Amino acid sequence: MKRFFSGLVSAALIAASSAAAAPFTYTNARFGTVCTFPDEIFTDRQPEPDNGDGQQWLSADGASLICSGIFNVSEDTPKTFVAEEKASKEAGYEITYSKTGKNWAVLSGLKDGKIFYERRLFGKEGVIHTIWIDYPSAVKAKYDPLVGAIAGSLKAR
Repeated sequence: MKRFFSGLVSAALIAASSAAAAPFTYTNARFGTVCTFPDEIFTDRQPEPDNGDGQQWLSADGASLICSGIFNVSEDTPKTFVAEEKASKEAGYEITYSKTGKNWAVLSGLKDGKIFYERRLFGKEGVIHTIWIDYPSAVKAKYDPLVGAIAGSLKAR
């Protein structure tokens, strides 16, 4: 009986830890931008801006995640967006990777001493849905494997 009870407690702890590790899905009410990420890492939810365009979360080790939407007032396409970003002369901003598709663009590189990854979906009704993740290079091994799944979760509702 003792062995059965011990096994039952172990199973309950595993189930509880699995539930705690369940990903969190955020949906922006204004633009319908949706992203999913591990909220046991991005634990510090910042106040939503007054305009309601998105949300930011911080982690204890210096990483940041932003999920937001904007109106495409410049009528950018994935290719024009990437071209403009590559032409930027902003100090501390370097693009090391970019790729575009029919309705999406991805950028990665360095900004202000942190590694960043940005994915944009050029949606219907003139809205661009964005996920931005940045993190210190010291925690690269932790975040590099997460970036693809988080960025891949970006969608429009």
